[in-house]
Amino acid sequence: MSGFVEKPEPVQVPGLIHLHTGKVRDLYRDEEGNLVMVASDRMSAFDWVLPTEIPDKGRVLTQLSLWWFDQLADLVPNHVISTELPAGAPADWAGRTLICQSLDMVPVECVARGYLTGSGLAEYNQTRTVCGLALPEGLVDGSELPAPIFTPAAKAEVGEHDENVSYEEVARTTGAETAALLRQATLAVYGRARDIARDRGIILADTKFEFGFGQDGTLVAADEVLTPDSSRFWPADQWEPGRTQPSFDKQFVRNWLTSPASGWDRTGELPPPALPQEVVDQTRAKYIEAYERLTGHTWSADIWS
Repeated sequence: MSGFVEKPEPVQVPGLIHLHTGKVRDLYRDEEGNLVMVASDRMSAFDWVLPTEIPDKGRVLTQLSLWWFDQLADLVPNHVISTELPAGAPADWAGRTLICQSLDMVPVECVARGYLTGSGLAEYNQTRTVCGLALPEGLVDGSELPAPIFTPAAKAEVGEHDENVSYEEVARTTGAETAALLRQATLAVYGRARDIARDRGIILADTKFEFGFGQDGTLVAADEVLTPDSSRFWPADQWEPGRTQPSFDKQFVRNWLTSPASGWDRTGELPPPALPQEVVDQTRAKYIEAYERLTGHTWSADIWS
């Protein structure tokens, strides 16, 4: 059992049609047929959308994605048309809203891994492979891989778990040409982002992208890119293979939920508990630190108030 602990009612805005409430984002369509994507402060973990929000999280995700889109523009176009607030939208949408082109989305989570951890580590420990790709013996949690690998996953609905799949399965699902294009784009973007992050003292351990095709057949980056929600960011000066790495992402929340302090049984049927204020504050601080270290900009939420 998983999903929303408390599913929010969508905000109704004149001229916008509500399409979908996701784990983090609410999706609308405007009168021109464009998508309006609003990043909430919701936090998800272990396929649950938690009952506690992280203040400013949606704005951090949106502003960091916009920064990354600029860094990657010569590698892959993105779906952003405008950051202007739609007429009649609530003031809280400021800084967290993107107007985007509607794409023919590819139903694949495009994951790049440069380091071994998470579900990749779990598979490696059983089979010495990740998504069917053979890896050397002797790797541990946090090991750097010989080269970055493309490890796709089948995109799941809210409350379901993305399932790692082989490249061959992606080729069967999307066609060989699209699969090759996805792999090339994913590894190219990961390589660029890894180098940028490394220059700022951050290890980009892994990340996931979503892509779609525009009306002219061009592959376009969609949703968000290279945020603490979709990536594992580790402080480079504290990297130590063989243990769980300190991070600038939602791993802090995952660690608390699986600790005795939470009292939550991940394998049971009860939803996860509310996050204590200390965890909320520290998680917000980690997201903001990731933004500031990567972009070089000081975070200020006051500009949207």
